[in-house]
Amino acid sequence: MRTIDGRAHAAAINAAVMSDIERLRGQGIKPRLAVVVPTDDEATAWYVRNIGRATKKVGVDCVVETMVGADAASITGRLAALSIDPDVHGIICQTPLPAGLSLAASGAFIDPSKDVDGANPLSLGRLAAGLDAYAPATAAAVVEILRRENVPMRGARAVVIGRSTVVGKPLALLLIAADATVTVCHSRTVDLPEVAATADILVAAVGRPALVTADYIKPGAIVVDVGTNPTADGGLVGDVDPTGAANAAGLTPVPGGVGPVTTAMLLRATVTAAALRSSTD
Repeated sequence: MRTIDGRAHAAAINAAVMSDIERLRGQGIKPRLAVVVPTDDEATAWYVRNIGRATKKVGVDCVVETMVGADAASITGRLAALSIDPDVHGIICQTPLPAGLSLAASGAFIDPSKDVDGANPLSLGRLAAGLDAYAPATAAAVVEILRRENVPMRGARAVVIGRSTVVGKPLALLLIAADATVTVCHSRTVDLPEVAATADILVAAVGRPALVTADYIKPGAIVVDVGTNPTADGGLVGDVDPTGAANAAGLTPVPGGVGPVTTAMLLRATVTAAALRSSTD
């Protein structure tokens, strides 16, 4: 089994992003990403820190707005204000959200042209219709990894464990667009290990440490671990038990797999949004 190096893929994406940023700077444009953080969740804090480091490295302005304890109206009002701010090109709102505010409801306040993490329901609908839209960065990262690893998707059987609108559903749409045959599984799937073991491409995105063991994995499959589960010592583990993946052809590690590519895809989308905005101004 080979370990798929997400950091190396992220570095290649970021190099291209930096080149695009230099071109935009020549036009007087500096891409800016706004990150609204209404939670003190540990995994979210880890992700936001990574975004901050990555934006600084490539040259994207990053504004982190911490709104822990804010009510739903305050959060959606801030998202709406950022959507009309001409200096902001990309907007993301972190989860978990406060009681009474759903992901779809908060995402609806993000201008689709700045929705670089695919949170607005309109973005998901456009993906389903095969129209241009920003996909959630994690879902986009999975497909980008598969492409960069030269994993055949056309005709492949893909199984996605997890049906969230953040990863599972948009990822299924992206894989279908790449001509894969896709099965989406969840907590009520009967005989989950048997279904998973049919996959040429297996993606685990449920947030349950070490859920995926050897009996879930078809020999020779590519396994993509999207899980980011905090441990007591401050580390992270995935949804896949690495010791059970010996028969896989490749596995993304946690950390160092999907995470860095997710951040890189978020920055790439922000730069794309900045370029598109400049062309319409």
